[in-house]
Amino acid sequence: MKMILSRSLCLVLLLSCLSELIESRTLHLDSCSVNVHTHELRKYYSTIRSNVIAGDTVIGVKFLKKSLINHVQDGQTCCFVRLVLRFYVERVFSNYASAQPQDQRCSSALANAFVSIRKDIHKCHCHCTEETQRTVDSLHAEFIKLEIKEAAQKAVGELDTVR
Repeated sequence: MKMILSRSLCLVLLLSCLSELIESRTLHLDSCSVNVHTHELRKYYSTIRSNVIAGDTVIGVKFLKKSLINHVQDGQTCCFVRLVLRFYVERVFSNYASAQPQDQRCSSALANAFVSIRKDIHKCHCHCTEETQRTVDSLHAEFIKLEIKEAAQKAVGELDTVR
């Protein structure tokens, strides 16, 4: 139970832009440590959050489920977070578009922050098992079931719903 909670908290810290009043946090992913600027993530996401959620018209579909996170095996947190960041950088943010110029700037800044975290995690040389890859592949499979713009909108809107 402690490992499941630890994995969930790591991803929640990264993806949900915690409301703690800190500017950065060391994220421990298995044997890897990465500095995450939670203040920056929180600032960018809070700017776009209401418009992103309001624009999500697909009800009944959820990409980031707690069960997805809870099925991450011991020693695979680093890999899982790296693959989820890759998904967001390559699939979600590259297809997300807002009509609001301010939202577009903030989503670009958020994507750049994810790229930076991803680069730091890449230095850790996380090794992925087939099970972890299949878990993230299931996320991709749900994503491609929707029209790409709707899917990207939903995925951005879910960044703070993992809690």
